[in-house]
Amino acid sequence: MQNSIQKPRLTFWQLWNMSFGFFGIQFGFALQNANTSRIFSTLGASPDDLPLFWLAAPVTGLLVQPVIGYLSDHTWHPRWGRRRPFFFFGALLASIAMFLMPNASAVWMAVLVLWMMDAAINVSMEPFRAFVGDKLDSSQQTAGYAMQTFFIGCGAVIASLLPEFFTEVMHVSNVPVNGGIPDSVRFAFYTGGAIYFSAVMWTVLTSQEAPPADMQAFERNRQQAGSVSHAVKEIVAGLLSMPKLMRQLAVVQFFTWIALFAMWIYTTTAIADHLFHVTDAGSQSFQDAANRVGNMFAVYNGVSAIAAFLLPLLARFMAKRLVHALCLAAGGLGLMTLYVIGSADLLWVPMVAVGLAWASILTMPYAMLASVLPADRMGYYMGVFNFFIVIPQILSGLLLGWVTKHWFAGQTIKTLVLGGACMLIAGLISAMISEPEQQKA
Repeated sequence: MQNSIQKPRLTFWQLWNMSFGFFGIQFGFALQNANTSRIFSTLGASPDDLPLFWLAAPVTGLLVQPVIGYLSDHTWHPRWGRRRPFFFFGALLASIAMFLMPNASAVWMAVLVLWMMDAAINVSMEPFRAFVGDKLDSSQQTAGYAMQTFFIGCGAVIASLLPEFFTEVMHVSNVPVNGGIPDSVRFAFYTGGAIYFSAVMWTVLTSQEAPPADMQAFERNRQQAGSVSHAVKEIVAGLLSMPKLMRQLAVVQFFTWIALFAMWIYTTTAIADHLFHVTDAGSQSFQDAANRVGNMFAVYNGVSAIAAFLLPLLARFMAKRLVHALCLAAGGLGLMTLYVIGSADLLWVPMVAVGLAWASILTMPYAMLASVLPADRMGYYMGVFNFFIVIPQILSGLLLGWVTKHWFAGQTIKTLVLGGACMLIAGLISAMISEPEQQKA
């Protein structure tokens, strides 16, 4: 299954250039994660309905990721290569969506823009995962994904802090006017849209891709791939022939992403209610709590940027599955600890543990997978792997609102505890994975 062709080792700056686009991608992703519930709530959405509105993101990923992966596997342009055309068009559409999102004047408008933004982010993000498998030998793949994680962390830190930066430093209003989005959030999205496009274009213009080894065979396969029936047959066959490691990681991903989805949906309302004792999204106190959540998200993303360089070192001394298990366990305990935090000044402490988990989530599963996937279908399989990210999010979107209302009496802080428990379960399952020998080296 794995690619045996020896690929040239890339320098640090080549790794930097091919990964820099993720700095921009994460700007969009972090602004979406930290502010979408805030935008929905400000426009009048009930906390019970937030998971349903968030369904736009995972459903889009479910539809877009495998298709984009399949298409990018069968794309080749003499100048732009295989993955870079998708980087460009995805970044362009995502940037446009980021300018539209804070100008939504009703919940339904915000949901529609979220669909557009998440689809565009997926178009540019999925080929980045396959890009590492394309360009790097197995000895550098962990480092390649770690470099992506570093830029993910850096981009997310800055993006998460932007609303408070505009409020505290630039003295931009943080108060909704006539039910509209605060100017601090509006300017943050405008800045993020510009940075998203610029960072992705850096990678497009500074990185090169090697052409297929057998261009004639590639062209024959591409012509076959143009048939709809062939494409459907390929996708179904790929699902049925997933490597064993991929099936095992699917279960880990299931519980991991229930936890993450709960955190992204409910942290704003949970902190506002649990520590600031406010539920009115139109109040100054709620918006201040939302800014504090941005700080929390900056902490976990900042920790992940640092941990990204430590994970490859740790993976030299123990199996990747165990590294992942330990990080997930730390993150699960961190989320559960939010329930007992009594001061807003201490909210950064559990987010350090969440940051360790986030770094591993973005690095270790892909590092484990990369060398057991066929090189000519890397993009497709990375897209299929995204099924096991979006399916738990869809289930969470359908069920978490009901669970929060009927099990926890609307106390969203308890939903975060449930998410922490799911992440602990994911860590336990990761520890039991039967990792191939070559992955342990």
